[in-house]
Amino acid sequence: MSESKTILDPCCGTRMFWFDPQNPAVQFCDVRNETVSVTDRSHGREDGERILSVSPDLTMDFRAMEFANGSFKLVVFDPPHLVRAGPRSWLAAKYGKLSSDWRDDLRRGFAECFRVLADEGVLIFKWNETQIKVGEILALTDQQPLFGHKSGKRADTHWITFMKRADTAPKGDKQ
Repeated sequence: MSESKTILDPCCGTRMFWFDPQNPAVQFCDVRNETVSVTDRSHGREDGERILSVSPDLTMDFRAMEFANGSFKLVVFDPPHLVRAGPRSWLAAKYGKLSSDWRDDLRRGFAECFRVLADEGVLIFKWNETQIKVGEILALTDQQPLFGHKSGKRADTHWITFMKRADTAPKGDKQ
């Protein structure tokens, strides 16, 4: 990690919630690196097509990141939240899709995010519970959240904040 990269977004997707999607302090990562054309007939789109681009700084899997322990002061963990979505659907292209082993994937993702987070660092977790309830997801980590906020039209999206305490830091093997 360079000195200027103090923030990690390991599932950046299209960087849609960033005010500055080119922020030089952020290491943008994703398992996908692609531009796709997907069907989208929402919002009165007559052509039914939308182009979506996922272009991370680094292509990597959030379950096995190549960063040293404690590399980042802030981690924003916004993993895919869909288990059911068509292969060419707008939602699957925009947000990604979980595998059938989603519990293990997310458990490993949380462990990796806390491993690369510095002691006293902050992890912001974003989850949309339209298919899987947030309680099922929070059960996949032994870290305790500090606070959270529901948002969206139906309050299905949760923003949850954790702080990695030095005395409860998960142990990892990457130095």
